[in-house]
Amino acid sequence: MLEKALQLKEDLVNFVLDAEGDLAVALESYAAANAAKTSANPLAQRQMTIDAFTCEGKVGDKTPIDLFISESELSPEEQNLVNNWQRSFAGLFEIIKSLPDGFELMNWLTAKKYIVKQPDKQKLKEMERFKPGEILLTRIAPLNEKEWFFFSPYVAMGKLGKPKLAVAIGNFKENYKSNLYGDAPELLEEAWESVARYHQEFLNFFDAEKITISGHELNKKLAEIQDKMVKDRLKAAGIDESTSLGELAAEAGISEAEITAAAAESGADTKEVAKMFKSGSKMVLPKVELPEEIKRANEVTAFSHPHWGQMFIPTYTEFTQILTDSDWKNNPQAASLVRQYLQNPKINYFVWQQLAEKYPTQLEQLLQAILERPNFNLKQDLPGLLKEYDKPLEPELPESASVPVHLHNLFQEAVAQLNKSKSKSKGKKKKSKGFQ
Repeated sequence: MLEKALQLKEDLVNFVLDAEGDLAVALESYAAANAAKTSANPLAQRQMTIDAFTCEGKVGDKTPIDLFISESELSPEEQNLVNNWQRSFAGLFEIIKSLPDGFELMNWLTAKKYIVKQPDKQKLKEMERFKPGEILLTRIAPLNEKEWFFFSPYVAMGKLGKPKLAVAIGNFKENYKSNLYGDAPELLEEAWESVARYHQEFLNFFDAEKITISGHELNKKLAEIQDKMVKDRLKAAGIDESTSLGELAAEAGISEAEITAAAAESGADTKEVAKMFKSGSKMVLPKVELPEEIKRANEVTAFSHPHWGQMFIPTYTEFTQILTDSDWKNNPQAASLVRQYLQNPKINYFVWQQLAEKYPTQLEQLLQAILERPNFNLKQDLPGLLKEYDKPLEPELPESASVPVHLHNLFQEAVAQLNKSKSKSKGKKKKSKGFQ
């Protein structure tokens, strides 16, 4: 079965690469849209992009796998094997243990484990050096109901401490958005539901989808919203705020020592950690931390949307004043602000839509002049312009979305370790100063 899978996979990739017409155009578009922003191994990255396209790409209403099956003479068993590869996904995997023909891996994004075979004997030989705890970036595909195989080249990342692992997961989320919870659609669904809940809480709290207040005040009010959401969730799980740590530990089925250790590692309150264990929730809301420049801003315009999430812009009023100023050409900030709004990923398609709806004529004239595109038509050309600046036209999971508990804990522990390192280095510097 392994050899057959390897041969069919090679045939599938050759079918895609040799294609002309719509399939070739679709591959080119997919590769351009999904190019990783950073990669330590460009060759492996290129092959992973091609492999992803064979399983996830679209040519009209069909996938490349659909076209391959329809144009190849495959047995029913082979058709079933190839068709199941549409369940393949990329992940950041930790090696749990070595096997004679592969590994047991855990996908760090979802904590799910897999038996993964290596069909290429030469690569299997190369992988003999890998040890438990090492991290691999790769794509896997189903071989049968219980086993998977390496569908793409791997990028070996070695053993990573928690801060570096947190960074690697952040990079994965940035470069492989469609595979974020590729093997756990239920987590993805819950994450999107949390975005809608956060928006509703924002709406209930401020009675508006757009507000303008100081950064300091905004930071305080967002903390209040989050605190209320956590309390509401614990209440829904039947957890009493007044319950002691010992009682919570007993109800969660773990010791107080385990809770204290988890809290110490993550820097969280012991009772909050205990409540999280008792609730049995697989997902937790991350704490939304505003950047310092937002906190310090005299004025911030905040938008909220059930899919785009929350956007915080300290220059929105300034931008709208330029749009309403008939003498904007003499404003030295106009050109730089327009370019900043185009280049800053935080100023997304939704924000541009708000500007286009409220100031259609002024925005069109402003863009025509600053971009030197006299024929620019706002209604027709704005989506294309924003795509030029890598702004997605559909919402992507925002930072306010809930994350799996194990990832939340990892990020907290990573921050705690970094803070400890900073404290130690500061202490050393002060000591050395005293000896001079």
